[in-house]
Formats: sequence, C-alpha cells, structure tokens
Amino acid sequence: MVNKRVLMIAYHYPPMRGSSGIQRTLKFSQYLPQSGWGPVMLSAHPRAYANPGDDQMADIPASVPVTRAFALDTARHLAIGGRYAGFLALPDRWASWCLGAIPAGWRLIRRHRPAVIWSTYPIASAHLIGLVLRRLTGLPWVADLRDPMTDVSYPSDPRTRRVFQWIERKTIEHCTVAVCTTPGAIKTYETRFPAIPRDRFRLIENAYDEENFAEAERGGAAAAPGAHGGPLTLVHSGIIYPSERDPVPLFQALAALKQQGAVSAASLRVVLRATAHDDYLAGLIAEHGIADLVQLAPHVPYRTALAEMLSADGLLILQATNCNHQVPAKLYEYLRARRPILALTDSDGDTAATLRQAGIDSIAPLDQKHAIIAALPRFLEQVRSGTAPLAPAAVIAAHSRRARTEQLAQLLDQVAAQTA
Repeated sequence: MVNKRVLMIAYHYPPMRGSSGIQRTLKFSQYLPQSGWGPVMLSAHPRAYANPGDDQMADIPASVPVTRAFALDTARHLAIGGRYAGFLALPDRWASWCLGAIPAGWRLIRRHRPAVIWSTYPIASAHLIGLVLRRLTGLPWVADLRDPMTDVSYPSDPRTRRVFQWIERKTIEHCTVAVCTTPGAIKTYETRFPAIPRDRFRLIENAYDEENFAEAERGGAAAAPGAHGGPLTLVHSGIIYPSERDPVPLFQALAALKQQGAVSAASLRVVLRATAHDDYLAGLIAEHGIADLVQLAPHVPYRTALAEMLSADGLLILQATNCNHQVPAKLYEYLRARRPILALTDSDGDTAATLRQAGIDSIAPLDQKHAIIAALPRFLEQVRSGTAPLAPAAVIAAHSRRARTEQLAQLLDQVAAQTA
C-alpha cells in the first residue's frame, strides 16, 4: 500500500532507448510501490530523445503519473548548419529541459505533496532541477549521483567542466543524501569534499531485472557456451565510448592473433551491439583488417538484447583505467545471463573487484595489447571446454532490481523520518 510519494526527476526514461541508465529509474518506479512509496515521474518530452521507441512503455505502471516537460536537444533542434552556440548546451545539450521541468516540478509538488525529491545523473540538468526545487520547497532531496560527475579531464571542455563542478558542489552541499553506485565513487567524493559528513554518501549499486530475463528466456533454453560447433560468439552490448572504453588495443590484439592463426572467422565472431559510435569503430575495424571477425550490430529492443546475452558464448566488458571508480550497468545483466565474461579493465578498479567477488577472474587490462593477446585465447579455450567461471546463484540474486529498490525504499524512509 502506497502511503508516501517521491518526486523522481530523470531524463533517462521510456520512451528513450539505447542507454542502460534507463533501467535504473524505470525499475525503481516499477517496484517502489511494493515498499509503500508512490513515484511521481518528471521526465523530458520525447522530442529530446534521438532514438525513442515504445518497447518499454508497458513497463511503466499505470499508477505512476508521468509528466514530460518541455525539452529540446540543442544539437538537433537549435543548430544551424550543424553548429550551435556553446552556452545553449550548458550544462548539457538538454539544458532547455530546466525551463520546462522546474515549473512542472513545482506544480507536481503542490499537487502530489511528495515527502522526498529524487533526481538522477548522468544528465547534469536533472540535478540542477533537483537543486532548484529543493531550495524552493525545502523538501529533502536524494541525489542519485551514480558516478562522479567530474574528473581531471572530464568534461573535456574547460567551460563545461567548470559548470559541472559547480552543479556537483552545490548538489553535494544541499542534498540530504548523495547516492553512488560504487565504493570507488564514494571514496572519490569523500576525498573531494572532506568537509561533508561521510554519512551523506550511500551506496546503491546497479542491478539486473529478473522479470525481464524471465521474459527473454521464454524463447527457449540457450545452448551451453561453445556447444553449437561454429565460431564462438562474443558480445559487447551497449555504448563504446572512444576514451572510457577505447577498443583500439582489443582491435590490435585481434589483428595480431589473426595474423598468428590463433583466431579466424571460422573460430571467432565479435558482435558490438548498439555502440553509438559505429562510424568511428567501422574505420578502426577496417584499419586493422578485422572486418571478418568484428561485426557492428544495430540497437534492438531491450528484451531482445537480453536474449542475445543469454545465447552468446561469451560477453565482453570494456572499461578503461580512467573509470576505475565505475562499474558498467551491463555487468550485472551479464552476471545474470550466466555466460562466461571476459573483462578488459584495470585489475585495481571497481569493475574488476565486483567480478572477483562473483568468482570471475577472466580479467585483462583494456589498454595493453599484449595482455589481451595472452588473455583472449585462454578465455576462448575455457569457453570451449566449459571451464569458464560463472557467478554463484546467491551472488547473482543479491544484484536484482527488487533488492536494490528495497534499499532505496529504506533510504527514503530514513530521509522522510529525519525531516518529519
């Protein structure tokens, strides 16, 4: 029974597609009512999304009111000849969302009387909206930071970085609780803001959704990895950022292994699904002469992507050292898919630590070609022989969306009680 309401501010929400970040907010809004919290959603008008679609609209509960405030994408709607004034994209290309969302949020607060405001990154404008509504109403505010908003060289544009730093600082100073998805992110913020009480930072990791996987599995049981006798298929599902997930060393390793005869089109197929940077990657694939090994694949509906994970021989994680304090959201879905995982990431980062805690040690640094040359054949042999490590069922269950939503509900209870 719902007895409290929370205003949830999120740019990433259906009908947006193409980002794993959608799932966090969507599933919170879906499962929070089971813990006594009624979400009131404040999102962006679908015109702001480059790739909208209806495939997850049915997952939004009918009981959840959704307001889609005025929003434009500066790069698509305000550009002339492909160029636009930089100030129109501060703090991000969807800054116009603030113009619609702040008054819309004020009206929603007056109408629904939420006990808590909740906003979520990675769109910086969302926290700017949360900050303004917090200052206007005095309501407690949970800022779902997920990962650090800034780093030494991120955002790369100095002016944008300064604006991000200002929003980040104001968010940390004025929020009631700041939620991160990894221990490394919390440590980063504790170091960056030593005057802020440490109990302001809380951990709620990303997760997978059991119901979505159950639906994806209804198409039939997948064969054991390597059992079909054809080339082994390794899948990377989701965005490949040129810096944070730079695939060049992997492509170099594949080219070298191909030249050595260790891999071929008859033995290996690498599928890069919905990379968001296909043109850039296509040039790299051609440059390294591995078009017969590496396939760029388009976006597919979410449950179709899960079905692909369930049927793949192996799953790829790409995560650079500059993201050591982050864990890709897809990692939890990979664990639930129970397929062998090859993680190309720094062994000292949170991604590697999460995998080791799950009993998975097939890890090699993303930025070292020779390490990948050594690790990939060893991993492929484990797949073929059925000896690749998989996470235990108990570890997987602890990473479910329902479990994470219960954590959020408990946090909302605490925050509401403190200010009652």
